[in-house]
Amino acid sequence: MLLVANSCLLNGVFASVRIGANSFTFGNDLNGIEYQDSLCIFRAYIADGICSALIFSFSLQAAYRYVIAIHPHWLFWQLARVQILLICFTWLFGLLYPLEFLLRGEIIYNAANQICQLPIQPSFSIVYMVFCIYLIPISLIVLIYLKLVRYVKEVRERVISTNILLRAQRELKMVRQIILVISTLLLLGLPYTTFIVMSFVTELPKYHFRIALVFLDASLVFICISLFYFNEPLKMSILRRIGRRRNIVATIIV
Repeated sequence: MLLVANSCLLNGVFASVRIGANSFTFGNDLNGIEYQDSLCIFRAYIADGICSALIFSFSLQAAYRYVIAIHPHWLFWQLARVQILLICFTWLFGLLYPLEFLLRGEIIYNAANQICQLPIQPSFSIVYMVFCIYLIPISLIVLIYLKLVRYVKEVRERVISTNILLRAQRELKMVRQIILVISTLLLLGLPYTTFIVMSFVTELPKYHFRIALVFLDASLVFICISLFYFNEPLKMSILRRIGRRRNIVATIIV
């Protein structure tokens, strides 16, 4: 639950940053002005950092499922303080890695798209950002999934305890759901990725950031829905709270 709650929190923070950025863009478009406010660059920095921490939060969930399935005797992984330490590490990484291009002044205001962002162009920083946000955490998730699949096959062939097989299959199912979420995120991030590849060979469309970020915002809604749908404890907790409130309201009305 703690690792899932971390993903929910990161998704909420990221959504808040995007709402702030969209409000800024809408205000400038409405007034027909090109203006960089004092928080413009800071929003871009936080968005890049939180996005990385969000994807890594799914890596943590996958790693937890892997340990529960294959090394259930590693009880320290189930300790809240260990999970909090790992969560803090991903947050720290997310907030530190964008400093490479932030401190070099590479995050700039793009007037056509009314946003501050690292320019999509052939550069070390754009490749570095792709590695930190997508390639590293997603590669870890895929590796964990493949190792779990192989483990389940080995358990079946050796006909070990039924409980061990059922536990491994259950955790494999959870990691498969994480893979589904990540695959959808990659699909929604395809326009951004396409523009990065295009930047190496041709000039980008004028409003490339606006196009890419529409899909990015849609992915946040999908993450929110998937976190609720795929996590039974979280779903039951929220439904219980809603039920409690309804009972309180009904009691007051009566």
